[in-house]
Amino acid sequence: MQFTIKRDVLLKSLTLVQGVIEKKNTLPILSNVLLDVKGGKLSIIATDLDLVFYDEINEIKITKDGSTTTSAAILYDILRKISGNSEIKFDLKTENKLNLLTDNSDFNLLCLPTDNFPNFSDDFESNEISFNKSKFLSLLNKTKVSISNDDTRHYLNGIYLHLTEAQNRSYLTGVATDSHRLSSSSIEIENGKSFNSLILPKKTVFQLCNLLADTNEKVIIQTSDNKIQFKIGKTKLISKVIDGKFPDYRKVVPTDNDKILTVSSVDFVQAIERVITVSLDRKEGVKLNIAKDNIKFSVNSTNSGEGNEVIKSNFTGDEMIVSFNSKYLTDIASEVEDKNLKIYLKDPSSPVLVEDMSDKNSYYVVMPMKI
Repeated sequence: MQFTIKRDVLLKSLTLVQGVIEKKNTLPILSNVLLDVKGGKLSIIATDLDLVFYDEINEIKITKDGSTTTSAAILYDILRKISGNSEIKFDLKTENKLNLLTDNSDFNLLCLPTDNFPNFSDDFESNEISFNKSKFLSLLNKTKVSISNDDTRHYLNGIYLHLTEAQNRSYLTGVATDSHRLSSSSIEIENGKSFNSLILPKKTVFQLCNLLADTNEKVIIQTSDNKIQFKIGKTKLISKVIDGKFPDYRKVVPTDNDKILTVSSVDFVQAIERVITVSLDRKEGVKLNIAKDNIKFSVNSTNSGEGNEVIKSNFTGDEMIVSFNSKYLTDIASEVEDKNLKIYLKDPSSPVLVEDMSDKNSYYVVMPMKI
């Protein structure tokens, strides 16, 4: 195997690989990236057995076809430290030695044969569903803030993707919850009748967000019994889905919260971030004293002091004191597109509903906490 490639082209792909491979792996081959040169292109494959990343590069000068696997982390580190736009010549000297040559540098990397690399031959026969990249990325970003990290309830460690209908229109809806907060966002689709509901794992969600942030290509989705495939240009991401049943989230969405709080999104986030500075534990509660025309934010930490701030707002109910985990509020408020937050409350102990007036297809639910 011999080929020459521009450093920047390969680095872009290797950067995405870093999010897939496991750094501490019991199987050495899974720390490696597969480089396969044939048919005038370089294929790059990485996996942790649950997630497979596949990329194709055509901007390459090939002298000799071939394939090998080498440490993804070391190769990435070398590319990062080589000057931009350099040309790198790859030459597989023996089955176990890959030579990299640039203007002033010469590296020999250890390799493992490709025979040991996992083989993936998934046939996705379901219909393709395509999405606008920006809308799908927005759905993931708005819902991922509520993904749970609780391993005892593994079915909450991802985003539940399923079809919903409203006003004779079909939507792909994403929902995530950690039982203290819930996020839901939907995008309209035309040809998704065959889409089966699934739970997309957290690692896949974050990897997808990295991929989508760096492209303008359409997203094409196909599903099989226990896997999902995303095609984005020449890049593919294949992921196992979480085996489990997502709870009926609609039961926790408040329908009778009649007291409406309207406040500037920016002022709301900044006020919380300022008052929480006195707390060493950023997950500590923030108390909201909500009056007709203002909110007083208070944080009182037994270890480090207290902070208070008042901002203007509008409230349709009687004065109310309610407390929340500060991180939950700032995470959600930061995803709201509208300049104002619209928060529906009932009483100090009931869940609150947060709506985004600029995106009618997204909403959030947050549980208050006792301080």
